[in-house]
Amino acid sequence: MTKVAIVEDNKTTREGLETIINLSSDFTCVCTCSSAEEALNVLPGHAPELVLMDIQLPNMSGVECVARLKERLPDVKAIMVTVYEDPDRIFSALRAGASGYLLKRSSPEEVVNAMREVQQGSGAMSGAIARKVIGYFREQAETTTEVEKLTSREREVLELVVNGFSNKEIADRLSVTVAAVRFHLKHIYQKLHVHSRTEAALKFRPLK
Repeated sequence: MTKVAIVEDNKTTREGLETIINLSSDFTCVCTCSSAEEALNVLPGHAPELVLMDIQLPNMSGVECVARLKERLPDVKAIMVTVYEDPDRIFSALRAGASGYLLKRSSPEEVVNAMREVQQGSGAMSGAIARKVIGYFREQAETTTEVEKLTSREREVLELVVNGFSNKEIADRLSVTVAAVRFHLKHIYQKLHVHSRTEAALKFRPLK
């Protein structure tokens, strides 16, 4: 039997999921929590293999809870439970370590099937979310290629931009003129296909 925990602040939804899990032939609910904070304190002691996590919890969000929970229970798999399909929020959860998501209006059969898919190594997600995931990794690959085109001096300049230094401060640190810094920034923008310091920094920061 796969051990499952539920983190859901709505009592009715929490009890409904618990019933569905315990009526299944291959899952058992070992713990229920009504907040992320409670989950982080309680779940490690129960060592669940799978967690159904409400995405919208009071105080700490389900997304942040998943990220912290994965630090304490690296092998645990999480399914986000949400009222409606919010691609950006669900995608954030997937990036935090979740394996899939469930809509709260899902039937008992759909809940169990999603848990089985995730437990077997598949991801429970719609085509829209899958496309977002693919797009993200494609964008990351393109960004990596673009950054690799930068010279060592351009990387130095961009590193200082990321850390909030002005052109004058960058020039002083690198012992070059402000005009030289502007020259390097112009080439950085061209290579990264951006138009501002902020955009350049955002492209560079994920690779650090």
